[in-house]
Amino acid sequence: MQYDALRTFVVLAESQNFTKASELLHISQPSVSLHIKNLESEFQAQLFLRSPKFVQITPSGELLYQRAKQILLLYDQAKEELWAQRHSLQGELVVGASFTIGEYLLPALLAKLRQAYPQLNLRVEIGNTDEIVRLVRLLEVDIGLIEGPAHDKELSVLPFMEDELVIIASKAHHPIGPNPGWPALQDQTWVTREEGSGTREYFNHFIRINGLKIKSLLTIGSNQGVKESVIQGMGLSLLSRHAIERELAYGELAVIELKPHRFMRTLSYVTSPIMKNKRSVEALIEVLQKI
Repeated sequence: MQYDALRTFVVLAESQNFTKASELLHISQPSVSLHIKNLESEFQAQLFLRSPKFVQITPSGELLYQRAKQILLLYDQAKEELWAQRHSLQGELVVGASFTIGEYLLPALLAKLRQAYPQLNLRVEIGNTDEIVRLVRLLEVDIGLIEGPAHDKELSVLPFMEDELVIIASKAHHPIGPNPGWPALQDQTWVTREEGSGTREYFNHFIRINGLKIKSLLTIGSNQGVKESVIQGMGLSLLSRHAIERELAYGELAVIELKPHRFMRTLSYVTSPIMKNKRSVEALIEVLQKI
């Protein structure tokens, strides 16, 4: 559709002066003339009578003027409605999140998204890192938030924040003091997440790189199960600080500090190329980038 030509035609019909029309449209007078010439060629009709002293619209021009006003109005309305639809984000966003993110970080992020886009329906699938990457690959979720690395070359993986992991013990049952050295961590029982979780992968790296000997291992498939087991004095664990805030506040868990060491990992979002330009996915990424 020749939107610019129709808009020029309407302005000229209302101003009845080429110079005035060019000023109103902020284009050159030859450009005004070219738009009119193109319309007359397309519709095979003379739209204006021209003379050095006046510009007069023809009957054909009058007919097109009425229709052009309607066309431009519909165009502007459609543009506004599409903009509103894009920014109101109706429909559904399906988010996959690994356990630590889904249980302790995602609710606050989704609250911000809901505040900006109240008509957007949200659905969350929670699993370990490997499971979330699989759901993203199968397009069963629109975007995944993970704690561990993703080794799928077909997916895009980008960081959105740093997460600190801490060594925890039962405040009531465990004899290790708050500031021990590395030898105090040798030959201990550890409670950890299952294989495939980002927390377990970091735990394996932590044990290996620090040369720690494990007395025994208790594996549990949820953060809550790990915490409850540690509270009961069944061993030490390594969990995200975000996952233990309440238990620290209630005095159920204690953090074993190994200063000056801090254990940091990167949290990432993972998407399939086909979901790259989905507006609801873009909106969540915008929230993540403001953390």
